[in-house]
Amino acid sequence: MITIRSLTAASEGACRLRIGRPQTWRIATAKRLLLASCAALAAGAAAAQPANTIEELVVTAERREQNLQDVPVAISAYTSEKRDLLGITTVTDLTNFTPGLQYSSQLDRVSLRGVGRTSNVHAADPSVSVYSDGIYTTSTIEAGKSPLFLERVEILRGPQATLYGRNAIAGAMNLVSKRPTDEMYAEVRATYANYDRHIVEGAISGPTAIPGVQFRLAANWEKQRKGWYDNIVPGQPDEGNVIDTNIVEGQLKFEFNENFEGWAKLTTIQWRNGSGGPGSRGNSTPGPYATFEIANGATSLEPGYGCSGRVTNVSNPSPLGCANPTTADPRKFASTIPYQVKLNDTFIFASEWTWHASDFDVKYTTGGTRYHYKLNRPADDTVAPVERFTLPGGLTVFPQQLYNYQEIEEWWSHELTVASTSDGPLQWLAGVYSWNEHFEQPTSTYLYSQPQIAAPLGASCPRFGNVCPPNPLLQRTIDTPRFHIQSQAIYGQLDYKFTDALKATVGLRYSKDTKTGSEEARVLCFAFFACTPGLTPEQTGPFTPAIDLTQALFIPGATPPKGVSRDFTFDPATGRARREYDADWDAVTGNATLQWEPDRDTTAFVRYSRGYKAGGFRIGVDTALTANPYTDAEFLDNIEFGLKKNFGRTLQANIAAFHYWYKDAQIPLTIVNTAGGITQAQSVFYNVPRATSKGVELEAIWQPIEDLQILFNYSYLDSHITRARGPVDPADPAALDPRSTPIGSLADCQARLLTPAVADNCAADVFTALTGGGFQLGQDLKGQKLPNAPKNKIAVNVNYTWRLPGYALTGSVNYTWRDAQYGSIFNRAYTRSPSWDQVDARLTLAPEDDRYTVILFARNIFDDIGYEGGAVAGRRTGYIGPAAAGGATIVPVTQGIATSYPLTPPRTYGIELQYRFF
Repeated sequence: MITIRSLTAASEGACRLRIGRPQTWRIATAKRLLLASCAALAAGAAAAQPANTIEELVVTAERREQNLQDVPVAISAYTSEKRDLLGITTVTDLTNFTPGLQYSSQLDRVSLRGVGRTSNVHAADPSVSVYSDGIYTTSTIEAGKSPLFLERVEILRGPQATLYGRNAIAGAMNLVSKRPTDEMYAEVRATYANYDRHIVEGAISGPTAIPGVQFRLAANWEKQRKGWYDNIVPGQPDEGNVIDTNIVEGQLKFEFNENFEGWAKLTTIQWRNGSGGPGSRGNSTPGPYATFEIANGATSLEPGYGCSGRVTNVSNPSPLGCANPTTADPRKFASTIPYQVKLNDTFIFASEWTWHASDFDVKYTTGGTRYHYKLNRPADDTVAPVERFTLPGGLTVFPQQLYNYQEIEEWWSHELTVASTSDGPLQWLAGVYSWNEHFEQPTSTYLYSQPQIAAPLGASCPRFGNVCPPNPLLQRTIDTPRFHIQSQAIYGQLDYKFTDALKATVGLRYSKDTKTGSEEARVLCFAFFACTPGLTPEQTGPFTPAIDLTQALFIPGATPPKGVSRDFTFDPATGRARREYDADWDAVTGNATLQWEPDRDTTAFVRYSRGYKAGGFRIGVDTALTANPYTDAEFLDNIEFGLKKNFGRTLQANIAAFHYWYKDAQIPLTIVNTAGGITQAQSVFYNVPRATSKGVELEAIWQPIEDLQILFNYSYLDSHITRARGPVDPADPAALDPRSTPIGSLADCQARLLTPAVADNCAADVFTALTGGGFQLGQDLKGQKLPNAPKNKIAVNVNYTWRLPGYALTGSVNYTWRDAQYGSIFNRAYTRSPSWDQVDARLTLAPEDDRYTVILFARNIFDDIGYEGGAVAGRRTGYIGPAAAGGATIVPVTQGIATSYPLTPPRTYGIELQYRFF
């Protein structure tokens, strides 16, 4: 038996039926007996409300359907209609309007309020949980799906550890797909834009021949042939958003009876991109190319040495020769190796099954993902495009290197929740959660035209009887992590209403994370004097061999570092060194909230929440078998005050103020040996002992007249380190920058007057030419801002609708401004991206029956340079070899600091057509 609790009209033509659980249902054919009553209510509601009413928005941020204004959490929510109005088609667009949100489209990293993902190593975790239809995913990509696919995007700011748990230390993104409909619906959309961009997508939905079963099928195809970045090398393709992607999604919804319902979705995705999608070119690195013979930390020659004037037989296809085109134009570059991004074998499954009892619901949610991502790119896309040169002595060098990166991922999760549905003052929810993930993340660099790499010198493999395994694929480095990750949790939350105006919420969650796996690596060296002590490639000439460094760099017998369960073993068939890892972490997290609603238009709350992110390992991607792979877990405590207020029916303002206490933030650092010799640059996670973030966020909507609406969003963020001593700036190891804060002094190191405060300092730095020698100096980072945390963000939208005979014409203009930000915990001019702003506009025409829609759009109208995040920098240091055959003079040099800026898209414009059949 269905118990009708309430029947209301939210607005004209939209009726809602409240039945025996807190869930909203649209009136369907099977409920026609209620249609007349609903229509009458709708007519009354339309007469009672003025037309310029701000729309109420229902969200499921706390696992129950609630009005956005009633939820005691800082939330930004975007319906498909709102995204169409504002022109939000990508995750980057979401960052413009969401306070505190940052996203790197090149790296697929998201952060909230200064807390976020700082590495793509899969043995470490993100900081913002992304749930697509209740299923956790490690990527943010699905949040950028078209409004044709997504009904709503909800972004919850602040730790959401109780209900979202896994890696929700900074917040959560809740993605809700459009579901099958009770009545037939079909729509197609087509877009054409500059850069030869085409989009075709469509959806069809409705009942099936089986009673109680509805379906939905949607598909998207997107292609862009011209890139945002111009490669000046003849015959090489443009890059930047050069894509060829398709998505196909099918859904089934089941209403077995009045107490049991289910829903399932299967999605397939395929990418055949050039330089487009995560991993593609997105950075601009101005300045001259490096021209030393070999870079510090490298094990092969620098292409820019072909520009030094010290070599012959140089092949450089760039029309500008050795001049970097990026210096004059940030959207031009010269490269001989194109980017390629592919996504194959991708399947995403999600389902939920709900049983409704008289006073509670039982919901089982399960799903998972499988995919194979492949990226080919230059090993270093900031080097000169020199393809060949000959050293004194006759060795011909082919210095360009291809980098191949892959992700082979599978994960599956299960979640069982029981939630109360009664009308009493006490509401409760309890659940258990399980996650299983298997991944491989192989990477390789190829000296693909250097034949010597195929057969390393046998003497460099003493463990294999002075016979090195062959290397037919010409891989200079190989690294393959393989991991199994498990996460389990149990949680519960209680809401109690003391009065109609006062409610308290308490939630707790226990989480346990386990990570076990292995890493295999092989490192070869070619034409570097330190690989063949006493000899230079100028001396050995055409007989210069490749050297296998694997057995020299990775020496067994020492005490294994933390998290390593089995130290090095060597495989004579592959030449690889292998190491095994095993660690686990657990935590109790939760929240406590006091909510006050003195009237229907006001919600005020104070909230405490504690977040946790598991530790992990810094392995693979750009480092191999690092000396310190382990990282501790992160913890974050948050106090937040919020006020959500409607002023009549024309003005809405939501304000949040927060203060974070952040412990052991996982920040990647590059460690380069500056003492000279053979070194592999290593990347580690540095746990910042203490940091804090505090800020204020405002989201406001003003609708002064029927057809005019103004949106204004602002965020202020002060996110900085409060305690951290010792890290060395990889771009300035000697702490020579005026803003550096070294521990101890250079004079102490030069005199070797070590004190406990500087005991870890004074590693030799042969690249800093100072009287008495150069040395590394660790720094005191107190007061340094956290990466990618702009102090101020502003977004404004003004939209107005002209009522024409039979049509509505809506103009919408966006203005966004973002403050300067840093890409490193070392806040310097070379890690700073400047402030920037952008103007977008849309013009939408639709008839009264809404059968079709025509949209003209332009983004970044003034073609301004914007920055997705802070800049990253590195010191250009290396060695200059002898100028003549047989010479042995090696000189260390420094050629400045290289800075890379992550750019936003250039000006784009186009037209979109939408047609609805039903």
